Amino acid sequence: MILQALVKLYEDLAAQGKIARPGWSPVQVSWALCLDAGGRLIQVIPLLERQKNGGSTAQSMELPTPVARSVNIDSNFLWDHSGYLLGIDAKGKPERSRQCFDACRRLHEQILDGVDSPISRAILAYFSQWQPARAAEHPALSDCLEEVRKGANLVFRVEGRFAQEDAAIRAAWQNHYDSGGDGPDMQCLVTGQMGPVARLHPAVKGVRGAQSSGASLVSFNAPAFCSYGREQSLNAPTGKYAAFAYSAALNHLLSDRAHVQRLGNTTVVFWAAGADPAYQAFSAALFGGPPPAGLEEATLRAALKKLSRMERCAEVPLDPARPFYILGLSPNAARLSVRFFLRDCFGGFLSHVNAHHARMEIVRPANDPYETISLWALLQETVPQTVRDKSPSPVLAGATARAILSNTDYPAALLNGVMLRIRADRKITRGRAAILKAYYLKNPHTECPKEVLTVSLNETSSIVPYNLGRLFSVLEAIQQAANPGINTTIKDKYFNSASATPATIFPILNNLAQKHLKKLDTGLRIHYDRQLGQIKELLGETLPGRLSLPEQASFDLGYYHQTQKRYSK
Repeated sequence: MILQALVKLYEDLAAQGKIARPGWSPVQVSWALCLDAGGRLIQVIPLLERQKNGGSTAQSMELPTPVARSVNIDSNFLWDHSGYLLGIDAKGKPERSRQCFDACRRLHEQILDGVDSPISRAILAYFSQWQPARAAEHPALSDCLEEVRKGANLVFRVEGRFAQEDAAIRAAWQNHYDSGGDGPDMQCLVTGQMGPVARLHPAVKGVRGAQSSGASLVSFNAPAFCSYGREQSLNAPTGKYAAFAYSAALNHLLSDRAHVQRLGNTTVVFWAAGADPAYQAFSAALFGGPPPAGLEEATLRAALKKLSRMERCAEVPLDPARPFYILGLSPNAARLSVRFFLRDCFGGFLSHVNAHHARMEIVRPANDPYETISLWALLQETVPQTVRDKSPSPVLAGATARAILSNTDYPAALLNGVMLRIRADRKITRGRAAILKAYYLKNPHTECPKEVLTVSLNETSSIVPYNLGRLFSVLEAIQQAANPGINTTIKDKYFNSASATPATIFPILNNLAQKHLKKLDTGLRIHYDRQLGQIKELLGETLPGRLSLPEQASFDLGYYHQTQKRYSK
């Protein structure tokens, strides 16, 4: 299903002229080897493009599609790094560099043999006369040798024209690519067509944490994965065209940094059927991203709510019934792991996200400017803020994103992560309280009923753990009023034990509160006495000895609601 959707995306992009045809791919190139008509190297020029931030990046060119290699020697046509085109590199293995150059020479001689073109003849002459052993002494490389040897890609340029622009050379490469195949004829599992299948699939680049040279989405690397004598990717026979198409489409998505989302080490891409870019511009809203340029956030939110109800709107001309795809990928050495792959209509995904935001809605502090809590901010609530790497667990990130986008139960790891942070930090933030509320609304439990899962304080609730949390907040307020500027409050010393074993801790807290009340003036003492009386009336005379995990969540919500009520005007 994943490969079929990506192949269809490739065909849609190719029909719009936005992606290279089979045999060609965008390649980042940093240097050009300038040759004269006789194949002599006369100059090496940089092909770097200046960025707005003052830096520079390699230039993207449409070149013959790269070969799939790991440790094997296999050359690209018309381009590659210095080990192949010059026979030298910075790896300290001159013999291997010479083998790479020889492989590159043989490939060009094979493809360009008989091609009647001045550029073709110049390239063949270059390979026949270039001496890798004396490359470091060449005057054209004297000023840039160290930079060229670092591994950046090089391309041929003959008398002012790039080799890939020559029509005869392009035709020769296309004929070579179309007639070649490294696998036997089998039925493609993507297209159903008979033909040569790809033994090694093109690399996918742009997934955070994966190898910079690219990683494989379809790969088998151990005998345990082999069946019926089939090795490598022949276990999942994918035609040469389908392998190129899905990898080209996925690389195209990953290269568009504005529409790629990161969740921990999970890289998320999304697209709509028909390859309409308008859907990608608005899909960032699924992850709490900024609205598209020229559209106010309030207008965007209103439009997305309409679309989530499968209604069209004039402000955002999108079809809510359009099929939409979301793919999450994580690095796994030289391979990629699929964290999730979801398919629904565009309006369906928006409906699921809106339902999640409704569950997450909770009273917010006055200094919190955000109306909603993004998925990234939600996941950050499970991460210790004192560690250097603040990335959330990749497994948790993937499971949570899948639950939100498919409107299924939240993973238990999300609740456990938040409760651990509350106990460790003794702090209940808006995000943590919202997660507790959303979790038990979607994953119901009798010990954390709906009457405590409210947006703001429920003063009529009779749920004991919830009112114990409220009581703790009032006792803390009394202590702070009696001791302004106190560094350590009862929350720092008693919060965890009070939420776990209230019958043991609250008698101690009540005795402390009586001492604190004596320090207050009459008006303030009466105000707090009234609050204590109202809450204790709801508690009854006997306190529970222990609170379960759902009851502790009720306690935490009661504390948060009461504390925010204290600060509200």
